[in-house]
Amino acid sequence: MNLVVVSNRVARGKANEPMTGGLAAALLPVVEKSGAIWVGSSGRVRDGAQKEPFAEIEALGAGALAMLDLPAAHYGGYYEGFANSALWPALHSRTDLIRTSQDDYFSYREVNAFMARALLRFQKPETAFWIQDYHFLALGAELRDLGVKQPIGFFLHTPWPASTVIEGVPHHRELVEAMLAYDLIGFQTQDDCDHFAGYLAAELGLDVEGGVVTSRYGRSQLKAFPIGIDPQKFAEQATKAVLHPDVSRLRRSLHGEKLAIGVDRLDYSKGLVNRLCAFDRMWTMQPALARTVSLLQIATPSRGTIEAYGNLQNELAKLVSEVNGRHGEVDWTPIRYLNKGFSQTVLAGLYRTAQVGVVTPLHDGMNLVAKEYVAAQNPADPGVLVLSKFAGAANELDTALLVNPHDIDGMARAIATAVSMPLAERRLRWEAMMVKLRAGTIQQWFADFVDTLETSQSGKRASEPPAIEPPPVLWPPRLANSNARYH
Repeated sequence: MNLVVVSNRVARGKANEPMTGGLAAALLPVVEKSGAIWVGSSGRVRDGAQKEPFAEIEALGAGALAMLDLPAAHYGGYYEGFANSALWPALHSRTDLIRTSQDDYFSYREVNAFMARALLRFQKPETAFWIQDYHFLALGAELRDLGVKQPIGFFLHTPWPASTVIEGVPHHRELVEAMLAYDLIGFQTQDDCDHFAGYLAAELGLDVEGGVVTSRYGRSQLKAFPIGIDPQKFAEQATKAVLHPDVSRLRRSLHGEKLAIGVDRLDYSKGLVNRLCAFDRMWTMQPALARTVSLLQIATPSRGTIEAYGNLQNELAKLVSEVNGRHGEVDWTPIRYLNKGFSQTVLAGLYRTAQVGVVTPLHDGMNLVAKEYVAAQNPADPGVLVLSKFAGAANELDTALLVNPHDIDGMARAIATAVSMPLAERRLRWEAMMVKLRAGTIQQWFADFVDTLETSQSGKRASEPPAIEPPPVLWPPRLANSNARYH
């Protein structure tokens, strides 16, 4: 099988460069080793005068990275508009933050169609396509419209919420129907899988039996594939990073006090406001913990042009200032707040330095930071993970201190408990979590999905020979009145 992996964002894996997100960081090591072609946005846009959309194609370990310029006329509506102002808030159960338009949806579908046409360049009889995440819900249907018969799989890195939430997305029915063009639809947790099956039954009248649903596209398999990390590699990075200047400076600055760490994209789904309020409450309820434990919160900005993100950034900056003003001393800062990213190696060293890892999203598909924090710990003296029960990782890392991120007092108590937890208990909890991490690595996740995808077409399109067609013209897009297609 020749595997083509598709995502909006790609990672090039350059040393000492910050990673651009959990998806990219997760896929990088397996693409490098598997020989797959990884296709995604170059981060640049193009106009209709350019005929070749692929800006760069380069080697990536045993595989290759193909980056293409997306159409300028539709990128904003696709990315900032429908993907991140309609789908992202809904998938994280924040329908109150949906801000989108018919034009945004048109652009979203146009970019999905554009990517489908570009992918024909890589189509061979033995090719399989693996599409990643909510940016490309309709890409499988676009590929089928172009005559692609090969296996096409899809994996959703975010949660899939209850039907009543998804119904808040404009054109939700049309999008879910398009998703059924995929042979295999993967989710982070069984709950996500069950929610999707519930939508199919309630909205489309389709029954899911044995994890399989039949639609006009044929059979589609629904299955949970919890994503993992490479715990051994991360542990090795953490050990080596002890001597990195950033890590060394952090250690020296602590003067023996304990450190809690949070690492997140600056996003309303991550529960950052509630987290800071919990630390504020902890220092108020237990003044003895002042100067004993501080928080290093790394919050990398993203999607700053979207109103909800700009508002959040302002709210967090104000809250950090207030908490530090209340509890700080001339020689002690309770919260160190950084709006920048770090390389995976440096992050591993920072995790190992911290006695408490705080991962408290309001809703998260998996959250690999939780797994990375655990893997980075010193086995002889491991830290404690405080983890939201609404993160997918809580299904596996059940010996973490699980918290309700909406319960500020409860989180404050859990953080204080983590700070004072005896070594024997810390070891027991950490060892139990490491068993789970070693059993569910990123390599295992990749292999399980690809193996399932290879067998998913049995009885679906096996009798039809794959159609190999010359790539169509990539530009211009459909006729202007094609907006009527999306209703």
